[in-house]
Amino acid sequence: MDAVLKPFDKASNTSEKRALSDHVRAAPKPVEQRPSRAEAEAAVRVLIAYAGDDPAREGLLDTPKRVVGAYEEVFGGYRESPAELLERTFGEIGSYDDVVLVKDITFNSHCEHHMMPFKGVAHIAYSPIDRVVGLSKLARLVDVYAHRLQTQEHLTSQVATAIDEILAPRGVAVMLHAEHMCMSVRGVTKPGASTVTTHFTGIFRDRSEEQSRFFSMVRGG
Repeated sequence: MDAVLKPFDKASNTSEKRALSDHVRAAPKPVEQRPSRAEAEAAVRVLIAYAGDDPAREGLLDTPKRVVGAYEEVFGGYRESPAELLERTFGEIGSYDDVVLVKDITFNSHCEHHMMPFKGVAHIAYSPIDRVVGLSKLARLVDVYAHRLQTQEHLTSQVATAIDEILAPRGVAVMLHAEHMCMSVRGVTKPGASTVTTHFTGIFRDRSEEQSRFFSMVRGG
């Protein structure tokens, strides 16, 4: 029998199970009196001048426009809701009751401390009970949170929490490996250094054998 798509009942989830965290339920509210595009471009010209260059020279004339356009893309996660992304699920999974793992999900984000990029891969596993989500949605969920100003620790926690609260599985495991430009090209200047963060819920938090199995699956064992 083909799987049947069943929309996720948000009202049921919040009233009968548990409330969703603010960052899971909806996209962040924009700041009051959000600057206009013209004001944002003017700010880029100020930064160019602060760096020591001339924002009026030919090679930099269109840079403010390009920078603001790039910001709209790389920070697009502020306009997306994790709950809406994961609300459409497969409700018939037969007798499947094992772990679902999607690994090597590439991502790019920006450090909230220096607004410099960090990039890496994410590995996500969960143990479903009644429903599963499309595999591509897990990759998109990583991008929703990565396309905001972040710390790697917070990014890891947010991805795990969203899956845990929306899908209500037996457990969730998330691991991120990333290189931070604020560490590799400035400050201590240690290129190649990587940071690893993990977050576990349910069976992955409570059972050491499930954690070990997750690590083994990520390694390809």
